[in-house]
Amino acid sequence: MSTPATALVRAGTPRGRWVLLATILGSSLAMLDGTVVNVALAAIARDLGGSFTALQWIVNGYTLTLASLILLGGVLGDRYGRRRVFLVGVVWFAVASALCAAAPDERVLVAARALQGVGGALLTPGSLAIISASFDPRDRARAVGVWSGLGGVAGALGPFLGGWLVAIDWRWVFLVNLPLAALVVVVTLRHVPESLDEDGVPGRRLDVLGALLVVAALSGTTYGLTEAGRVGWAAVPVTVALLGVAAGALFVVVERRTRYPLVRLDIFADRVFTATNVVTVFVYAALGVYFFLLVLQLQVVSGWSPLAAGTSILPVTACMLLLSGRAGALAQRVGPRPLMATGCLLAAAGFLLALRIGPDASYPSDVLPSVLLLGLGLAATVAPLTASVLAAAPAHLAGAASGINNATARSAGLLAIAVVPAVAGLGRAGSDDPGVLAHGFAVAMLVSAGLLVVGALVSWFGLGRAGGRTRAAQDPVGAPH
Repeated sequence: MSTPATALVRAGTPRGRWVLLATILGSSLAMLDGTVVNVALAAIARDLGGSFTALQWIVNGYTLTLASLILLGGVLGDRYGRRRVFLVGVVWFAVASALCAAAPDERVLVAARALQGVGGALLTPGSLAIISASFDPRDRARAVGVWSGLGGVAGALGPFLGGWLVAIDWRWVFLVNLPLAALVVVVTLRHVPESLDEDGVPGRRLDVLGALLVVAALSGTTYGLTEAGRVGWAAVPVTVALLGVAAGALFVVVERRTRYPLVRLDIFADRVFTATNVVTVFVYAALGVYFFLLVLQLQVVSGWSPLAAGTSILPVTACMLLLSGRAGALAQRVGPRPLMATGCLLAAAGFLLALRIGPDASYPSDVLPSVLLLGLGLAATVAPLTASVLAAAPAHLAGAASGINNATARSAGLLAIAVVPAVAGLGRAGSDDPGVLAHGFAVAMLVSAGLLVVGALVSWFGLGRAGGRTRAAQDPVGAPH
């Protein structure tokens, strides 16, 4: 069942605020973890040892399982109940966080991070799908804007929080998830309505083969590209990467032929949905590289403390907090195309200004301009992008649409962190080599700025004039587009 029309939540009501609190805090667990750990990487390397490649795996171990299983997480929510699967994900994530905090070496930490990703794959699509299924269509874009803005704040606050916690002990960056998860569970059980796909077919089987092929595709490609950066383009990494690509191609074939696909490929017939997901690839690939490398650059090359490095990104938080909701509302009136294209270009300018960050970096002149432009760009891009994805998909497939877009975003960041450092010559570097890191950082920023320019072009030419401007507000729940 989906949420009955008479029970739909209105924005500004007490229940609406509770639903937003639960979904924002829940998604923030995964988003916060994706950024807070970056600040702790230098401390983890000092404590547990390891090369730059080991740091890549500490980040990508989490992102790999998250991206591989997030499609399945969306489908499970549609089938078994979005609130139920969301809660399972929150509890799983909390348990895995405790294991990360207790890790005695880097291998155990990578394994525990992979388990964290499983929990993230269950809770992340559920948070956005709950909003889409629970809120009145007239308030949905506004709710998504608030979710995007405050969720983005959580992600941007991660480096600051991480820097503060690392000063105590890097293990606290994982332990902090436990009380947040407990709060999410309590609020969700008391205030969030259950919903699922009422048009689902009774007795339909899960697409296990499709899920396995996604895991094989991303695992093979990520492993091959990461190891190629470390050992060179030897036979084994290239072969594994090619097997991953082949698994991805086979996934498309299987999804076209299976009766109950993990991904409804017909959803991509909508031009806005397809274009928005392509933009997602370029935007989140660039962001993955930026947040992975910037805090390392500031600590290893510029000599900043973890707290100073984390605090430096706070302007991103301020921009997302102040402007994302307004961007979502503006996109409802004028369409997402101009906002998304402009946002990508602003973010690209921020990447280019990051080239000024070096051994004697000054915050006002070198770091602040970069993070400020990035924050403005994200504020203009994220809310319209997210709302466009949901508006372009039938409401009863909200979980699947959310899962596809989240999988796209995480996969883009995952592969970018595997590929761009290799292109920049960082694969064989030590985790504390300032000379190599400084050069690689500059190359990575140039490559990532180029990705954002492509994202701007796709936004402008791919979305068209209407760009799905009013559909989110006009369509009744469950109406096909």
